[in-house]
Amino acid sequence: MKSSVLICTARQEFSLQEFDIPELASSDLLVRCLWSGVSVGTEFAVIRNKISYGPYPISTGYQAVGCVEKVGAGVTKFEVGDKVYYRRNYIPMRVEDQPVTICSGSHASYALMPEDAEVERLPDGVDDATGALFVMPAVGYNAVDMAGVRMGDVVAFHAVGLIGLGALAAARLRGAVTIAIDLNESRLEMAEALGATHIINADGMSPDELTARVQEIQPGGADVVFEGSGNPSCLDLSFPLARLRGKFVFLGHYGKEPVSFNYLVPHAKQLTAFFPCNDGLAPCREAVLKNIAAGAIPWEKTITHRVKASEAPDMYAKINRDELPDLFGAVIRWS
Repeated sequence: MKSSVLICTARQEFSLQEFDIPELASSDLLVRCLWSGVSVGTEFAVIRNKISYGPYPISTGYQAVGCVEKVGAGVTKFEVGDKVYYRRNYIPMRVEDQPVTICSGSHASYALMPEDAEVERLPDGVDDATGALFVMPAVGYNAVDMAGVRMGDVVAFHAVGLIGLGALAAARLRGAVTIAIDLNESRLEMAEALGATHIINADGMSPDELTARVQEIQPGGADVVFEGSGNPSCLDLSFPLARLRGKFVFLGHYGKEPVSFNYLVPHAKQLTAFFPCNDGLAPCREAVLKNIAAGAIPWEKTITHRVKASEAPDMYAKINRDELPDLFGAVIRWS
């Protein structure tokens, strides 16, 4: 039995390749993938070597929904037929005698994992394709929880990609006043659809003009600022948006290289900084999916592209060449 897997080479070439599925260990599950979700930020930072988890070739993807097809003799938590969401794939892979670096590896027709390896039953009421994009809103939810966003706080989100939107949705559920800031009008429209209180198109604005616009909403600046672009040059644009003794959240992943910024601004504002990492694990994932099931987070609105597995290499090549400017959330159908 084989699994079809999306593979990327050092030349950023994408293809589907097949790998043998080994026999299950006693604690293993074999999951047939239904949908996997694309992370345009983190995955393509890995693909472009802004972030490195090991040598090429690589197998990316870290979020998927599937059905349990086989269980090892010692498995007690799951049964054949269970629908699950998961983050890992442990099928060993080699291409031309080179080991594949598995950067979670969820873009695959089958995934093999121990029953305790970041896999849980999908809550009732969650659409399979929407559920396959569970990590980004969970990352945002975790960041909002870490920063202690409270009811009535004025919270600014600089860059509202999927992770920024996830944080915005979580802050809205806590009763915060939310400000979405971006250069892309379609992203701002998406933020408004997910409940943003204010939207600011910063295209053509000077840093001082952007700061003044935020201070029109709350004199002195926002109580909490989330910077979600992953671009180090945006940090100096975002620090001035916070009020004196406010909070600042490094929401984006700024890569493996050292990051510098103008120290005097956050220093003078006496900001408290937060560095969230990952998605808050099981508690955040479950909370996000239950909110999606209840309709409190209409995450299905973020899906702009749905492709069959056979079309995935072409879609990845187009994303890598910046040829899909309207892409927001993307999911791959495997079965």
